[in-house]
Order: sequence, then C-alpha cells, then structure tokens
Amino acid sequence: MKIAVPREIKPQEGRVALLPAHVKSLADGGHMVRVETGAGVLSGAADAEYAAAGAEIVDSAEAIYGQAEMIVKVKEIMTEEYAYLDRRHVVFTNIHSALNRALTDKLLEIGLTAIAAEETHANGSPNSVLAGEIGAFEGIRLCLAPHGGPGRHFTPRYGAPALKAVVIGLGMAGAGALNTLFGLGASVIGLDVDEDARSRSQLKWAGTDFTAGDIDALAGCLPEVDLLVNCVLWPKHRKDHLVDRKMLQKMKPTAVIVDISCDDAGAIETTRPTTWSAPLYTEEGIRHFCVDNIPGAVPVTASAGYGEAILPMVRLIADAGPLEACRRQPWLARGLTCAGGALLHEETGRVQDRPFTPVAEFLAAGGRPPAL
Repeated sequence: MKIAVPREIKPQEGRVALLPAHVKSLADGGHMVRVETGAGVLSGAADAEYAAAGAEIVDSAEAIYGQAEMIVKVKEIMTEEYAYLDRRHVVFTNIHSALNRALTDKLLEIGLTAIAAEETHANGSPNSVLAGEIGAFEGIRLCLAPHGGPGRHFTPRYGAPALKAVVIGLGMAGAGALNTLFGLGASVIGLDVDEDARSRSQLKWAGTDFTAGDIDALAGCLPEVDLLVNCVLWPKHRKDHLVDRKMLQKMKPTAVIVDISCDDAGAIETTRPTTWSAPLYTEEGIRHFCVDNIPGAVPVTASAGYGEAILPMVRLIADAGPLEACRRQPWLARGLTCAGGALLHEETGRVQDRPFTPVAEFLAAGGRPPAL
C-alpha cells in the first residue's frame, strides 16, 4: 500500500505520526512510504533519516496526498487539507468527529474511509500519560503568584502547606498528573467513580499526601482547591457536567482549572479548547488551561510513543485493507468512522442527530450499509 505521512499543520503541533524506525518496518514489509519534507524535524527526525529508512521524501502536502492510498497523521484533518482528500483515501488519525460536524460532513461528502486512531488503543493512548504530566506541570506553574495563583509552593516548606490539587479521573491521564504532582510534593485528592482505580492509586502513592474518594466528594473539595485537573473523557452526548458554571463560584479566585480531556462543555461546563499560543482564558473569575494538543509540547517523546502504538494498526490496514483489518481487529473497528459516504460512528451519529450504520452491520454486509 502507498502510505503517506504529511507534516502536521495544527498550530504548535510538532509531533509526527511515524518515526524512521516505524517507516523502515513498513517499507521492509513491502509498502511504499512517503514522508512530507520536514514532517519529523520537531520530533528529532530529519528527512535524511526517513530516506535511509526507505521512505521517499515529498516536498508538498498536495503531492503527498495525491500519491497516497493511506494517510497517517496525528491530529484531525485541518480545513486547509480538505482539498487534498480523495474518495480512494484511507485516513488513520485522531479525528474526534462527534464535535466536529464540518469535518464529518466533508469526510462523508468525499466518501473516503476514515478510522479514528483515538478509539483504537486497547490500553489507552501513550500520549495520555504525557498530557497528564505536562498539564499538571502547567497547572503548578499557574499557581505561582506572578501568574495569579495562590502563591503556595508545590511542596510543604517552613510550616506552610503545599499546593492543594484535585485530580478527577484516575486513568492514564490521571496517573500522569499524579506523577507530576507527587514528584513535586503536592497535596492531592484523587476522585474516580471506579473503586478499583481509587484502590490502585492509593496503593501506588502510599506514603504521600494523597486521599482517594468517589466523585461525589467533588463539590466539597472546591472551596479549598488551588488546582483542579480534569482527566475524565466526557461522553459527547451528555448535557450534564461534573463541574457546572455555578460551582466555579465556590472556588478561590486564585484557583486554576486544567482540563486535560478538553471536551468542549464536557465534564467542566466552561471548558473550550485553546492553543499553546493562547492557552488561558477566564470564566466566572477562574482561569482555565484547556490546550487540546498538550503532548505536542514534547514532540520527540510523544511521537515515539504514538508511532509505536499505532504501528501494528497501520501495518494491518496496509496488509489487509481497512475493512478486512477492522474485521480482524475489534479495537480497530471501534475507530471506523465512515466509509463510502456512510457514517458508522455511533457517538457521532447520536451527538449530531444524524443517521448512522453500526460498524458490525456494515462489516457484515460486506462494507455496504444494510438495506432498510
């Protein structure tokens, strides 16, 4: 299969989908891999390294899309890239289609096959931990007095208490946040609906200033918190929130919210995605940090983890074709978003109130929407 790795054009995004070692694996398997000039530079991979791994270097986005059968990316297809898409393409990237109707419309209009990489990680995205670690780090920075924070040190000193943080969600992103917070000596309350997740966190962080509790305890924590870190992926169709706008009035004016999951009006009602160039905004007097590509700040590390995680899926798609690959690998099928103009992603259909065909029915019907 002809596989293309374009240069990411989302602002402040330095990651690349595949590094030279991953490209070599695909090339050795008989696939033709083309990489856009400069695609890996910010991730520490030069064009010459890709060429040595067996890739052909292509000097423009238009050319690399035009020569490709499969497009492998990190971030969603940007508006500027729409014109390069073709019905023959298989797109494998993080799509997040449910809250992006314009992108969904374009993918369906073109009729290409799109697979959402974010849905295909059986053990969670490797970049989730990085997002938690970096997000918590940014939150601690914002708690310094020059940035409007409470002026508490991140660790107890001279009898003064340490920074007090609440982490919502103790999965992979939450674990990353705890790595940073406890590495610096903060006081943390970790909240999760899952008793097993709470127990695992308590066991791992025994001996630190850590308290685990059910999510029901959240409202009572807000008046004392300096840093609130949300790591809960909120179902896009839900209209309720863990922290609604009124609840922000309980928080200290020096507090800050870091939303790792960054679901627009999701677990945190006042969340809206921001960028590294303008990461902060204020709602109800509370600062919010909601950058939607946090791991893009450490592209060398993030690309290594992302490429290693997606390589088996990319190889399977390239070897078997997208639909047969989805039949063989259930986790890949979870990400099958659309094909041949048919919407197959249930959450997107529900959120956008549009008809969809369940993936299992589509695959069972040989890659065609079942007759009504």
